[in-house]
Amino acid sequence: MPLFPRCWLKGHAGKCRRWLYDDIKEARFMRFLLEDNAIEVFMKNGHSAFLVFLNRDHVSAYKRLCAVVPALKGRCVTEVIANARKTSVVEKAVILKWQKGEISNFEYLMHLNTVAGRTYNDLMQYPVFPWVLADYQAETLDLSNPATFRDLSKPMGAQTEKRRQMFMERYAEVEKSEGEGDLSERCHYCTHYSSAIIVASFLVRMEPFSHTFQTLQGGFDIAERMFYNVGKEWESASRDNMGDVRELIPEFFYLPDFLVNSNNIHLGCMEDGTALGDVQLPPWAKGDPQEFIRLHREALESDYVSSHLHLWIELIFGHKQKGPAAVESMNTFHPYFYAQRDRQNPTDPVIKNVILGYVSNFGQIPKQLFTKPHPPRSGSKKEAPPVSHPTPFFFKLDKLKTTAQPFKELRRGPIGQIVCLEKEVVVLERNCLLLSPLLSCSFSWGFPDNSCAFGNHATGKTFAVFEGLSDWGETLCAASPNPTTVVTAGTSTVVCVWDVTVDKDKLNGMKLRQPLYGHTDSVTCLAVSDVHNVLVSGSHDLTCILWDMEELSYITQLTGHTASISSLAINDLTGEIASCAGPHLYLWNMKGQLLSHSRSSCGPLPDVLSIAFTQRHEWDPRNVIITGGADGIIRIWKTEYTRTQLPGPPEEPVSPGQDRTERDGNGTSASEPRQPEGWERHLVLCKELNRRQSASHRHYKNNPGVTALAISRSHATLVAGDAWGRVFTWTCE
Repeated sequence: MPLFPRCWLKGHAGKCRRWLYDDIKEARFMRFLLEDNAIEVFMKNGHSAFLVFLNRDHVSAYKRLCAVVPALKGRCVTEVIANARKTSVVEKAVILKWQKGEISNFEYLMHLNTVAGRTYNDLMQYPVFPWVLADYQAETLDLSNPATFRDLSKPMGAQTEKRRQMFMERYAEVEKSEGEGDLSERCHYCTHYSSAIIVASFLVRMEPFSHTFQTLQGGFDIAERMFYNVGKEWESASRDNMGDVRELIPEFFYLPDFLVNSNNIHLGCMEDGTALGDVQLPPWAKGDPQEFIRLHREALESDYVSSHLHLWIELIFGHKQKGPAAVESMNTFHPYFYAQRDRQNPTDPVIKNVILGYVSNFGQIPKQLFTKPHPPRSGSKKEAPPVSHPTPFFFKLDKLKTTAQPFKELRRGPIGQIVCLEKEVVVLERNCLLLSPLLSCSFSWGFPDNSCAFGNHATGKTFAVFEGLSDWGETLCAASPNPTTVVTAGTSTVVCVWDVTVDKDKLNGMKLRQPLYGHTDSVTCLAVSDVHNVLVSGSHDLTCILWDMEELSYITQLTGHTASISSLAINDLTGEIASCAGPHLYLWNMKGQLLSHSRSSCGPLPDVLSIAFTQRHEWDPRNVIITGGADGIIRIWKTEYTRTQLPGPPEEPVSPGQDRTERDGNGTSASEPRQPEGWERHLVLCKELNRRQSASHRHYKNNPGVTALAISRSHATLVAGDAWGRVFTWTCE
């Protein structure tokens, strides 16, 4: 499906973007500048396209899409009728899933934003999320204390009684001045909780938002008015500034990058001369943007927010959005922020320009999704898992036990991969990976002629051999993000990305999509994430390279390893990357920054052979990292923060007669300030699992190395495979 820019249609050269119909998974009617004239098309890879039809021919375009896009067939009539009625419907099934806790608060809010016409592609109607916390001063965040949270039943203009009274007085003054005949301009707020400038100000440290902010603002604002401190932003929006009733954006709950000025953009200086850099975080974030995001997301998913979130939904998307209920809830905004039929196409060009100016500068109200009170979430989540769900093994590490006999055993040597499916655990030998669980298709390599093979894992039979792989030397490792893509690498130093087409026991084709050059020695291991569209390759050259799987391009290099890379893993929830080199474990973020590093073992066989993340919830601090060693020991790690002294100011000269060692009552020099304290993130070993000690009735002179690790779908079982082809499980007693 081609999209032609306007310049191309006028006969000028321009770019043409195309998408395969099969790559489209969703399409929705949208508004642009309060007019129903757009469609947003969502792709399976997570991308989207926002198409505005200046001729208002969006309905015809949608009908054509429904006729040719497989995922949209059968939906045309329902969607067109709903669009004609100007109604947006939230499926009852989605509401029930949220009520039962089957989807998170974040997922539900994103769904409501999408249905209500909010989109990442238009800053004027960007997704809106709530402030959930009111405590930005404490050293430790207490999520069991209701006082920690913002009042979700009230809009930002009514968070304090004094502020509430001031907005009520404003509303009454407008009512008096307008008289009884014309109350059209009555409102509590003349600004909005979401606008292009609010979004750009939050994201100003990243491009293209830095450029967007300067375009909207005419340059950077005075430093004190920029977004530089989360706590002060809350105070402004909830208490201090009558012109500020802003809510948050989704990035506050998943993207630490926007809090860091990694591009070194010159944002100006404060009155005291301090340059504006990274955003100042609350004390409980320990100076770490990732920890801020994790705790902020944990707060969003907490019991308190879960039991009160429906009240905020009523204000933004529900029956308190407009009408008498909005007046009673102190939730009315300037009339131009609302989409009203009599204002969508005003005949007076002056009025039209005024309305467009308001919308462009101050934002617009989302589509109303509910006209009745929104149901609350069913009960609150307990600290302990429900009785019907087993306890995750990493909740009670001191209770972990293994079995005397192997869970499974392969005759052909070391375990290469363990895949925990819904109803079974698939175990594959070294140099073999599961390509498609649905088709039971496996991909294997490491043959003398450097070819590769496709087989049926269930029957153990090979149904195809591909010899084209031999052109790239000996294959040492492979990975597969999905059933249609295989990544291989080895002695050639080149990472090869292949397109694969497999039917039931039949290979229809294997074609090289692109070779990736960057390593200078053999590539020893790979890890790929379909969620983040990234690939990591590790090499004998002591480096890892992070690649973009969408663009098939280089992102960054992970340097500083002291040995050849032996194992890699990507956390699909947090985006963190773990690399192992010899006995060392390294933790990185997606930007290639080292977060922490630790030595795994000092024994005679210290090397790490396998690694895995637990991924129960991205906000759960109990998640761990698991490594399998050549010494046969499984080690379980967690991250902790410890205080550290930051470099202080230069030492002041000592005046004659003054003792440099003079101290005040606190043990600090009376003439010099204390050195500021910071935080460092450390990998801490919290448990070692050794079968030789657990299964005491069976002794081995040497433990076989742990070559593969996996976690069950319920998180209750740790599955480990060893170099002797055996698979054992570890569960809580």
